[in-house]
Amino acid sequence: MPYTAEKPPPPPSIEPRSTEQLRAEVPGWGVDLDPADRPSWPKERRDLTTGAHWHFPDRQTTHGFRERSIEHEMLTPVFGTSVPLRGLSGVIRRLAYARFSEGRAAHWLLLVAGDRVDAVESHLRSFATARPDNPLTQTGVRAEVTHHGVASRFGHGRVDVRHQWMDPILVAGPWLLAVALMVRAVRRLRRTGS
Repeated sequence: MPYTAEKPPPPPSIEPRSTEQLRAEVPGWGVDLDPADRPSWPKERRDLTTGAHWHFPDRQTTHGFRERSIEHEMLTPVFGTSVPLRGLSGVIRRLAYARFSEGRAAHWLLLVAGDRVDAVESHLRSFATARPDNPLTQTGVRAEVTHHGVASRFGHGRVDVRHQWMDPILVAGPWLLAVALMVRAVRRLRRTGS
């Protein structure tokens, strides 16, 4: 059921019970029924004049598909457009929004996977520019040597010492794989060109 401003009807399987029955069955039920006992009650008043001249804000125009959780009936009136979905990462993110609720782990795992795929796509796209990514300065590898990265891990009880052995694989591995793929592609082009 999508979220709306109106209170949803109770599920049909639950029979309505009186306030007295609920107070008898559930300890503390109805403690805030009296507005005088509710500390937030003045904020809940609807009869105050705020000066607002609209009930619902003007909607931002959409250009194509916008991701929206399946819990929500409609897209919010204002939304971000700074990073439109694109490529394989966009397909993964669209799948997360179209198929899974925000309460499901699959929704969030797909969004995390989309972020990782987007990072790889961005690295690959950088090779097509005049200034590709520099793995030595942008991944912190140089700082490990110049700012005592390895020495600072020992004798201080840091937890990351346990997985320190795999950090070079995770940081440098994708770059080495990209270089290997580029070398293979260049060799294949030279063979076909000869």
